[in-house]
Amino acid sequence: MVSSSSAKFFTRRQILQTAGMFAGGSLLTQALPRSLAAAFPQQPAAAPDTIVTARARFGSTPIEPTKLADTLTLLTGPGGNVIVSNGPDGKLLVDTFTQLAWDRFKKTLDDMGKAPLKFAIDTHWHWDHTDNNINVHAAGATLISQENTRKRLTESHLLDVLNLQLDPSPADALPAHTFKQSYQMHFNGEHLTLGHMAPAHTDSDIYVHFQKANVLHMGDVFFNGSYCYIDSGTGGSIGGMIAGATRMLAMVDNDTKIVPGHGPLGNKSDLTKFRDMMRTARDRVQKLKAAKKTLAESVAAKPLADLDPVWGKGLMNGDRFVHLIYTTL
Repeated sequence: MVSSSSAKFFTRRQILQTAGMFAGGSLLTQALPRSLAAAFPQQPAAAPDTIVTARARFGSTPIEPTKLADTLTLLTGPGGNVIVSNGPDGKLLVDTFTQLAWDRFKKTLDDMGKAPLKFAIDTHWHWDHTDNNINVHAAGATLISQENTRKRLTESHLLDVLNLQLDPSPADALPAHTFKQSYQMHFNGEHLTLGHMAPAHTDSDIYVHFQKANVLHMGDVFFNGSYCYIDSGTGGSIGGMIAGATRMLAMVDNDTKIVPGHGPLGNKSDLTKFRDMMRTARDRVQKLKAAKKTLAESVAAKPLADLDPVWGKGLMNGDRFVHLIYTTL
């Protein structure tokens, strides 16, 4: 069951409006990554409580495990991708899924063994990665994040393009341990390095590197196989996304298992393709902006039309991605 404090958290975040910003008024296009896109289907001009609907849709998404190493498991499904470290020191999570998936998420963790839940790391502040903070904290986990994640969770936000209004999180959902640039820890025989990236997807992004297993969680600085969302309201930019991906490419090798915030498990080749797509998209939109084209004119020019069949099947279609790039250049 969701606790009373958790239920309060559930009802405090609601959609501000869902009027379409582009042709047809759709918030999303096709379903890749399917759980993220399915959470925000086409909406009419007025659709109150859409965040509640989104949680409900996320909550029904299956949780699918993939073994990464002896003590590491990737869970995909209701929210951003989650890594579970399970071993003699207990359980550690990277990201926490969404609230209405908590019962199934907890059962999945319990089925892994009786080791207690000790830590949960937030890769950044967005709700689909931190929504169960309150529940994992109640289950015994110490919450860890970069300091801007805690700051952003205490604020109200309106997410551009999605028109999603988020209220401050309750105190029990806030990370208790924060760091500025980097943090290291030993857990279940692994050495973990947590590092802050310069503002990219947000100003709170971190990577989590399990060095022994050669597994890297990049949070939403990597959307594998689709255009990415960029949160300009909390410092995100297309330049920062490119810089973040480039920095991570210098850290990994051909054997590194790279966990994106959304999309399937990736590798160096996948990350390279994502970074190169962003460079191409940035350069095309930058050329239009330099020619004094307005945002509407730049969107209408369809500069990403040849990229859309491959990259425009997720949270962002080409028009929305042009909007995000233009407004963060």
